Amino acid sequence: MLLWREKIPEDWLPRMLGNLPAVLVDHAHLERKAATTAINLEKYRDLFPHVEELNTIAIEELQHFQLVLALLKRRSIPFGQPFPSPWISGLMRSTRNGTPQQVIDHLICCAFIEGRSCEKFQILAAALPSIDPELAEFYASLVESEGNHYATYLIMARHIDEAETERRMDYYLDIEAKLIREPHGHPILH
Repeated sequence: MLLWREKIPEDWLPRMLGNLPAVLVDHAHLERKAATTAINLEKYRDLFPHVEELNTIAIEELQHFQLVLALLKRRSIPFGQPFPSPWISGLMRSTRNGTPQQVIDHLICCAFIEGRSCEKFQILAAALPSIDPELAEFYASLVESEGNHYATYLIMARHIDEAETERRMDYYLDIEAKLIREPHGHPILH
């Protein structure tokens, strides 16, 4: 896993635990967007050799989306509008235009999102057993998949240009550290 340059803010976990219905709605939207993103990455010529891997990620993300929707239904939580994520938007705004630069940047952003999801799901899984055992088990069950997606996206970027991927990861680690410190107060995972 990445050596992040900034820890998750201390107020993140209490905000999540105090707003679990909103967190689940946000999580559903994140899974839907992750599936769409994996499919959208297939448009890049540099990723044509990885279409099957991207399809596998998209299918897994859709399965996770369906699992979160089922949790919402069982808990009578309506599926609603998502809060925009300044963290994700900030990462994505930094992508360059043109190939292969845009492809590498997009893959790194996806890897960072998956990497932070893996970390945050581990934190939730550890914090939830006494509050909500079902959710604790659910988040623990997603950790490996998120970690695999993180690694897959980075491997794809490195296959395009390893030196450029390492240089851009350094750049994005600085951006990510700045973005994660910016307060927003919304009950969202990222």
